[in-house]
Amino acid sequence: MSERIIIAPYDASWPQIFAELGTALRAALKPVALRIDHIGSTAIPGLDAKPILDVQISVASFEPLEAYRLPIESLGFSYRAGNDDLMKRYFREVPGERQTHIHVRRAGSWPEQFALLFRDYMRSHPEDAVRYAALKYRLAEQYGDDRVGYTDAKGPFIWEMMRKADAWAQESGWAAGPSDA
Repeated sequence: MSERIIIAPYDASWPQIFAELGTALRAALKPVALRIDHIGSTAIPGLDAKPILDVQISVASFEPLEAYRLPIESLGFSYRAGNDDLMKRYFREVPGERQTHIHVRRAGSWPEQFALLFRDYMRSHPEDAVRYAALKYRLAEQYGDDRVGYTDAKGPFIWEMMRKADAWAQESGWAAGPSDA
């Protein structure tokens, strides 16, 4: 049986936890990582979230895999070869360590930009972040330990936010800022 979905109040230590990991990733990956960014809900100040750190590493190419696999694994993460999302390479913490999801994506790709735009839009629109937190609590209660159902149920809200984020990006001239690490 899967673990129950828990939404935790925002933890002000999440950015520092990312900063420490980002520094270690930068040292290990050197120029292979074009960007290392804190993404996902823990990257949005004030947003209650599952206490799972999401990190996005942008690379020029997925090949050779060893160029980033070995440095990431040297920091105690496990490569998930069975990931069915062909737009990323995926790493997780080893058992007993803090839950961390590392998403390696091609620089400039749609999913890389999606994650950054969603994060930046939510950081700039705290009223939508409050709505997102309320939805997460409702869905965690509704779906219990069904992570796929929980994730799928967030879809309509996320796409609503991305429509708003697209308009905001066009009006503001948004571009992804410098790498977080």
